[in-house]
Amino acid sequence: MFIPLPFTNMLYFQLVIMAGTVMLAYYFEYTDTFNVHVQGFFCYDNAYVKPYLGPEESSAIPPTLLYALVAGVPTFVMMISEAVLFLIQYSSKELDGQEKTIQTGDCCYLNPLVQRTFRFLGVYTFGLFTVDIFVNAGQLVTGNLAPHFLTVCKPNYTALGCQHALIYISQQEACTGNQEDVLRARKTFPSKEAALSVYAAFYLASYITCTVEVKGTRLAKPVLSLGLMYLAFLTGLNRVAEYRNHWSDVIAGFIIGVAIATFLFLTHVNDLMHSLYSSAWPHTQLPATYSATSQ
Repeated sequence: MFIPLPFTNMLYFQLVIMAGTVMLAYYFEYTDTFNVHVQGFFCYDNAYVKPYLGPEESSAIPPTLLYALVAGVPTFVMMISEAVLFLIQYSSKELDGQEKTIQTGDCCYLNPLVQRTFRFLGVYTFGLFTVDIFVNAGQLVTGNLAPHFLTVCKPNYTALGCQHALIYISQQEACTGNQEDVLRARKTFPSKEAALSVYAAFYLASYITCTVEVKGTRLAKPVLSLGLMYLAFLTGLNRVAEYRNHWSDVIAGFIIGVAIATFLFLTHVNDLMHSLYSSAWPHTQLPATYSATSQ
């Protein structure tokens, strides 16, 4: 399948941007290239003495489960929806005899199903890594302490001279607890789990609401969308209930996730819905979204 040079160059450019985003997210997540800001604390500060309920893997919503859901569920829903709705359009009487591939140059090359699906998923994946970068950068810059920080820090108050609670401790060596637990407890603002969950929920809810128009979905779409947002909200509540994040961490994560999902959907996905099928079927008056209500 031959693709014109301008289209190929643009594809390579987008792949370079995606690769750079993935690499930056990797360096934030899995290397010590960027150091976390060491924030001090007051002796016996009640805000940081909550119980430590174990590593993240012991949480009611462990990272493995969360990452699998935010990556797998939207991908599955968008692929199935695009395939089903494209088949409905493809087989409709309106499109008999019409061109059913997208013109990218002098000839016809790409099936609309392939291009739409890859663009929806590409934008979504780019947003996931962008959320991860924003959150990791915020955590490293602020170094905000978790509600259970002093529990895992285990400071020697006698050696630190904590005669009363107003003494501020800024030494990095003040903690005697497990250093990995202490490091994780220094990275809570904003909440990554809250940001990723609400990003996935808001993006998928926007996709369902704006692109799927099939008879009988008038009530189903808001129910599904609100259900997704509710699950994201529960994720944030769980972070607070398990003393892994403060309310401010969760709210900041929600804001980041919603903001990035909204920006990407309005600037990329909305244009995509208006452009691809108008170029695929120039002689057919198609709505901005798929529709199975006609004929």
